[in-house]
Amino acid sequence: MRSKILVVGLLSLICFDTYAQRRSTRKRTKAATTNAASTTFNTQPVADTAASKQALAKPFERPMDGYYKKTNILSARVTSYPNLREADVVYAKRVWREIDLREKMNQYLGSPKARLIDVLMEAVDAGELTAYDPNPSKDDPNGDSFSVPLTPGKARAKLADSVVVDKFDANGDKVGSVVQAGEFNPDSIIRFRIKEDWVFDKQRSIFEPRIIGIAPLMKLKVTGVETDFQPMFWIYFPEARQVLATKEAVSRNNDATGLSFDDVFMKRLFSSVIVKVSNQKDERIKDYAQGIDRLYESEKVKKTILDWELGLWQY
Repeated sequence: MRSKILVVGLLSLICFDTYAQRRSTRKRTKAATTNAASTTFNTQPVADTAASKQALAKPFERPMDGYYKKTNILSARVTSYPNLREADVVYAKRVWREIDLREKMNQYLGSPKARLIDVLMEAVDAGELTAYDPNPSKDDPNGDSFSVPLTPGKARAKLADSVVVDKFDANGDKVGSVVQAGEFNPDSIIRFRIKEDWVFDKQRSIFEPRIIGIAPLMKLKVTGVETDFQPMFWIYFPEARQVLATKEAVSRNNDATGLSFDDVFMKRLFSSVIVKVSNQKDERIKDYAQGIDRLYESEKVKKTILDWELGLWQY
């Protein structure tokens, strides 16, 4: 009986020792897990901070505004005019016409998305185009023969509205005034003037216009009196064609036309009014016609030029 009691006590002692060892092992495992979790929790913000700094250091990449890039027009090339010999020209007439951007057909040339004046001024500022002085001189009575080049700064200054600023002395008394150039507002350019030649080439039997120059027009204010529209400078059109060919014009009907400003002038996608035609007196239409008669005279000149070509054919 005593031996049985000893065996039972020994077994109980062994079981208790095993239980104690297992419980101690569980506590050590739980403590290790807790420490690992706390370590991970403490190092996570550090990793996030490092990633944030790396993201901030990375240069910003602007996402593409759309689903395809318009690159065709950037590499566009000008289609040159066919060679024209003097011996093949049997008729020529020089015409000056004006494009009013307030007309419905011409409004896209003044769109805030792509203004014609912005295209020209960006090219002048970059040195890609040369602006010429429109002021008449002895060698250039009309001021449109591209005789005096302007610097980019002078060309831009001509487009800025002038402001009269009063000058005061130390006592606050007015002693005079000076004229200072203001800021250029692209929306103030609402008209353009075009100089072109209509020629008939007998070698190709084609009667066609060839634009020579283009000029933005503005109304100048002289001593508070607003004058008529005057050219601010002239741009030589054959030189400007490559620049215009790589600038997309806005179309009110379709955004995927790929229409360039060179296409606008070559395809005659504008409405205009003739203001002068070459004549022996070098007169403008407004010199001998006023009011609505100026428009009638403009249409008469246009019809006369077109009728010359029709008169070549007999049926």
